[in-house]
Amino acid sequence: MSRACALVTGASRGIGAAIACALAAEGFDLALNYATSQPAASRVAASCEVHGIQSLLVQADISDKFSRQRMIDEIRRRFGRLDVLVNNAGIAPEKREDILDLSEQSYERVMSVNLTGSFRLTQLVARWMQQQRTEDADRPLTIINITSISSFTASPDRAAYCVSKAGLSMITKLFADRLASEGILVYEIQPGIIRTDMTSSVEKKYDQFIEGGGLPVPRWGEPEDVGKAVAMIAKRSLPYSTGEVIRVDGGFHLRRLH
Repeated sequence: MSRACALVTGASRGIGAAIACALAAEGFDLALNYATSQPAASRVAASCEVHGIQSLLVQADISDKFSRQRMIDEIRRRFGRLDVLVNNAGIAPEKREDILDLSEQSYERVMSVNLTGSFRLTQLVARWMQQQRTEDADRPLTIINITSISSFTASPDRAAYCVSKAGLSMITKLFADRLASEGILVYEIQPGIIRTDMTSSVEKKYDQFIEGGGLPVPRWGEPEDVGKAVAMIAKRSLPYSTGEVIRVDGGFHLRRLH
């Protein structure tokens, strides 16, 4: 029997790269999606392949209908199966700006990737998983959405990002409800303050927040923390749960009061 296969979107850096490496360590073959940087994606693939798995680099803009379909077609040709989808690809606004000044172009750019692209890709994958279910009634099939504490925390200078992540949280619930009876389980992982390129511009701000007692677990999160959570779910460690939110946020959601 062939190894299980996982697709990780936005896998060329940061959280996506850590997720890919964690899944490789568990023996998953990987389809590694990237938008622009093939050299970075190739380095991730090399790191993953030391675990003896096979990888496929797939360049695709998930906001584009034809790119999404081409990516799925390439995975089907190479591996013939897809057991896990990790919707990780996401972009931040090009600049922080007050919600009252948020341009239509900036809003649509973020939403097209973070929300619409993930929604449409999940549709494609879910239909393929339904087909696979008819061929193998016992195969574990899983969809994992990477959202953010921004899905419930207001940042008026990052409105589009917050709205996109809140929408992805609802997408988790909708697909979890629709697919549960077919044995396709859907989860949401909600990272907090994670040390990545996306947070590098506000490093001092978050350093002060953490040092001031803002997090019960007093440290930055690392991409590997998220990767471990994805691997736990992909291994089917929560077989009687779906639509569940796994928080990887150092306790931020506890809303600590000093």
